[in-house]
Amino acid sequence: MLVDTVRTRLGSALFSRVAGPEGPVNRARIHDTPGPRWFAPDSPVRTVHGDASMFIGGIAALLLQSLHPLAMAAVAGHSGYKGDPWGRLQRTSTFLAVTTFGTEEHAQHAVDEVRAVHARIRGTAPDGRPYRADDPHLLTWVYTAEAYCFLGAHQRFGAHPLGEEGSNRYVAEAARVARALGAEDAPTDLPALRRRLTTYRPELHATPAACEAARFLLLTPPLPWVARPAYGVLAANAVGLLPRWARRELLLPHIPVVEDTFVRLGGHGMTRAIRWAMRPPA
Repeated sequence: MLVDTVRTRLGSALFSRVAGPEGPVNRARIHDTPGPRWFAPDSPVRTVHGDASMFIGGIAALLLQSLHPLAMAAVAGHSGYKGDPWGRLQRTSTFLAVTTFGTEEHAQHAVDEVRAVHARIRGTAPDGRPYRADDPHLLTWVYTAEAYCFLGAHQRFGAHPLGEEGSNRYVAEAARVARALGAEDAPTDLPALRRRLTTYRPELHATPAACEAARFLLLTPPLPWVARPAYGVLAANAVGLLPRWARRELLLPHIPVVEDTFVRLGGHGMTRAIRWAMRPPA
């Protein structure tokens, strides 16, 4: 049928963008290799990370993470996010998939690889402060921003939003990966996650590099023009997830009536469309 053909083509195009040329091989390895996993099949972290709402949560997390000057300096200096944005996305999505759904052995191997890369990244931020990618304090910030945005996107746009218990379990499960990467005292429930976000607040502000990254993500994404309207809907809803102070730092507008109606409806429509397109064939 024509509908099935359209869904298959759209799903394949999305998957290839997110997972890269090795996506099918990696997917088979992640899901088909027998062995114990870090997380059970019904775990909240699998519910959140396996949902289309991650397309919105991922953009929001990048925007929020950019507000730590040292974390942003490391990204700007070493990640190549402009020269190879899709490669960076594919590496990140593969890491999330392996640690969420893969075997314990594969998950630990993925963590070890990232830690080895982090150990080599050193530098000096524009304000003169030294940074290192394996700094436990910075790793905790990255985890805090990701967990806040991934969970927030899921609660707003996910197919099966979590209750209070499930939300707390999600934070605890995400913290397991953060600790494996070297984060310090990672929050393990939602109230603690919110408190930790507040404690980082005095360290956070928008540097020129953060504003440049926001412009790249929101205004000039590496996409063909035909795909930009759909991406714009996702990006607008990612902005809507950010704390009010974060939006002010990045000079992002806040129009409550429009965001709470038209923008949010568009976000629901886009995540449903992605979910439909990427649903495995029956």
